[in-house]
Amino acid sequence: MRSYKEHLILNGSTIKQALGVLNDLSQDAILFVVDDNDKLIGSLTDGDVRRGLLNDFTVENKIEEIIQPNPRYIRKGNYDIQKIIKYREEEYRVIPVLDDNDVVINVINFRYIKSYLPIDAVIMAGGRGQRLQPLTDTTPKPLLKIGNMPIMEHNLNRLAMYGIDDFWVSVKYLGEQIEGYFGSGKQKNIKIEYVWENEPLGTIGAVAQISNFKHDYVLVTNSDLLTNIDYEQFFLEFIKQGADLAVLTIPYQVAIPYAVLETEKGEVKSFKEKPTYTYYSNGGIYLMKKEMIHLIPQSKFYNATDLMEELLNQNKKIISFPFSGYWLDVGKHEDFEKAQVDIHNLKL
Repeated sequence: MRSYKEHLILNGSTIKQALGVLNDLSQDAILFVVDDNDKLIGSLTDGDVRRGLLNDFTVENKIEEIIQPNPRYIRKGNYDIQKIIKYREEEYRVIPVLDDNDVVINVINFRYIKSYLPIDAVIMAGGRGQRLQPLTDTTPKPLLKIGNMPIMEHNLNRLAMYGIDDFWVSVKYLGEQIEGYFGSGKQKNIKIEYVWENEPLGTIGAVAQISNFKHDYVLVTNSDLLTNIDYEQFFLEFIKQGADLAVLTIPYQVAIPYAVLETEKGEVKSFKEKPTYTYYSNGGIYLMKKEMIHLIPQSKFYNATDLMEELLNQNKKIISFPFSGYWLDVGKHEDFEKAQVDIHNLKL
């Protein structure tokens, strides 16, 4: 994936200079014209250049004479996902992302990503990984490789594929290795910040330490999951149902090999012959409104299930998002071995 800076060109450049950059961009040939502070001024395509030349401009003319002054854009932290879907369906492929001062801070390209979700992501990566010893004696579990990359990188890449570009990673055990490997996220056109747990804070406690979320929705995920979830569908269902929190759930079917009797005060009312029951287990991925985070206590061991109980006590709406795709919690040696086989057939 190219750096978004490759799509920027400084106001005052010549048409000839712009043609050279457009040629380098190949099938992604669109430029966003900016001032010295990267503030958006307009856009420029091959078509704009062609029309300019037909109108007797030369390659030595300045680009501001032929640019489109009102290009489409996305405002960081302030947009409707339906707008993104509409852009994608209408095949507007390359779109700038602006901050509140109209400065271009990113450029999204639907050739590389599937969506641009208004979500911050928190990856919980502080665990000891005891069940995977001795593999985790010197390497933190999130950096154990599945195929050719660490477990956590598969997770991060999939989230980024849906346009999530603001990440927080909660670290503790061998966290320096995790921070050293992923750094600031710049190479992936994302931003990563790290939250250090001085003491274990459970599966969601560290989220209370984050005060600078960029969006109104926060996704929290375990770092050791391997999944092909469609995060856009997860988000759309969350919005559709007006939820305060959504949890990914994994269906498990239990077949009873005998007839099951339904009784009342010892009297048989009905029975089911060898029924199959479906139960839903917690899949370790949560999506919530940002304001729910204030319910997580500061500097206290606190699990996601504790938060769910508190939300239920306050009559908040929690929904299940049943998922029938690929999902694997890489927590034990047999899971780690299975993941090494499965990764070759998965499109993550």
